[in-house]
Amino acid sequence: MSTVVSEETGRGREQATPARDLDVVVVGGGHNGLICAAYLARAGVATMLVEARDEVGGCASTVSDLDARFNICSCDHTLVRAMPFMDDLDLAGHGLRYLEADPATVYMSYDGSPPWMFFNDSERTIESIGRHRPSQADAYRRYLADARPVAELTLEMGIGPASTPRMLARLLARRGKGAARLLQWSRATALDVLRTYFDDEALVMPGISNGPTVWGAPPDAPGTGLAGALYAMRHLVKTGRPVGGSGTLTDALAASFTAAGGRLSCGTPVAGLLDDGRRVHGVRLGDGTEIAAAAVVATCDPAPVATHWLAEPQSARARRFVARARSQEPGDGYQSKIDAVITDVPRYPVLEDSGLLDLFEGRDPAESNYVMSPSIEELAEAHRLRPLGKVAPRPTMMANVPSVLDPSMRSRDGHHVLSLEALFTPYNLEGGWEGSQEPARWLQVWSTLLEPGFLDSIDRYRTMTPDRYERELFLPRGYTPSYAASPLASLLGRRRELSRYRAPVPGLFLSGAGTYPGAGIWGASGRNAAQVVLRTLQ
Repeated sequence: MSTVVSEETGRGREQATPARDLDVVVVGGGHNGLICAAYLARAGVATMLVEARDEVGGCASTVSDLDARFNICSCDHTLVRAMPFMDDLDLAGHGLRYLEADPATVYMSYDGSPPWMFFNDSERTIESIGRHRPSQADAYRRYLADARPVAELTLEMGIGPASTPRMLARLLARRGKGAARLLQWSRATALDVLRTYFDDEALVMPGISNGPTVWGAPPDAPGTGLAGALYAMRHLVKTGRPVGGSGTLTDALAASFTAAGGRLSCGTPVAGLLDDGRRVHGVRLGDGTEIAAAAVVATCDPAPVATHWLAEPQSARARRFVARARSQEPGDGYQSKIDAVITDVPRYPVLEDSGLLDLFEGRDPAESNYVMSPSIEELAEAHRLRPLGKVAPRPTMMANVPSVLDPSMRSRDGHHVLSLEALFTPYNLEGGWEGSQEPARWLQVWSTLLEPGFLDSIDRYRTMTPDRYERELFLPRGYTPSYAASPLASLLGRRRELSRYRAPVPGLFLSGAGTYPGAGIWGASGRNAAQVVLRTLQ
């Protein structure tokens, strides 16, 4: 006997032969899963999305706690704003609207040197750099001349499924402009690329903080060089914040999906796939319910899908897929976040003393995101301490108060909300996270950059650590998967299942942060996977 889902009740019922009224089941309600599902539903494909949590959004969601609303991860969106699905899925019509802080980011060091600001406009950015670092302002111009074509090509290549002919055609169409440097940087280290242009750590370290450090990689690791294009990328695509929090994006995606006839089921963890080693034909939920479908799109970490969900595969290619997944070391989470309700907004004396406040042109400096970067030596020490279960004395940190730019984010009692992220905070913290004083120490470290007494304005706070990400977001060991292959590897189709979205078992497709083009709130993977599924079904 098999169990299928009743459309009327959503509960399982016994049936001798599995009935199939679904074409596709999408597993995972993060932004990539929602984008994929919405495209399929709008194309007339009978689609159900199943999400383990009680609400959609994944790491892009906004959640309620402490009588306030907090973003699970960063509130700033960049690459996603360049994607065609903003119009294709009518997200504005489903409530998505962005606000823009300008400058988007203030870059600071722990050493007390003057900060600099990143504006959407490159000339205003260069002016902020030049106030205290004239030579670096000239270097930034030279950098942009080289990096813009790389950033443009990276964006072009991310829109559409990776395929060798298509990617080669894009390279040829640009007559090599940016192509050679993109391939060169993709093999280089982030440190080498950034130091080609800048000899001041104030310009080098923010590029590393927003690149390799966020990815969990050291800056001298080969293959991290495309971090060198990040500044240029953000001049091409304006950073914005959804009104109401990051989760407004995923709420709009869910509304687009259901408006097109898609079926959404939350609070339903998937335990495995329905497959016989030759073909996948549905999913099995944690309560034993079975849902039959012509295809399954898994948007979670591809490694557990291969190792825990698949039956013993029959084909040699499928066996290689499973063997590679089993050989991978399981990733450990390394990011933590303090969410707080505050009665005052943080102010930075080094910024107020820098003579740069006039560049805000009347806007509140608290609207911007603040990145605190350690020195390269301190970052090297952080990487050394991480596998020992220790946090660096001065970790990379990112702070923002989203409720200043967006008053709808204020707490129920009318106070501001604070987000403070810290890296690296290992999953296996020495002594464990329960009762740890580490989060309070991060606040103390951060407060050394603030006006005295600011910590007294913290009314209440919570800490999201890797163990909580594991429990609450179903991320094994608190780790968010990330596609790490270089553009050259993607071009050549290495690990094809991760860049072509089609697993080597018929009926199974892969999407999400662990597939091309990678992590972050981008959404290209979800859109690209939908195109592959549609071509296959047709």
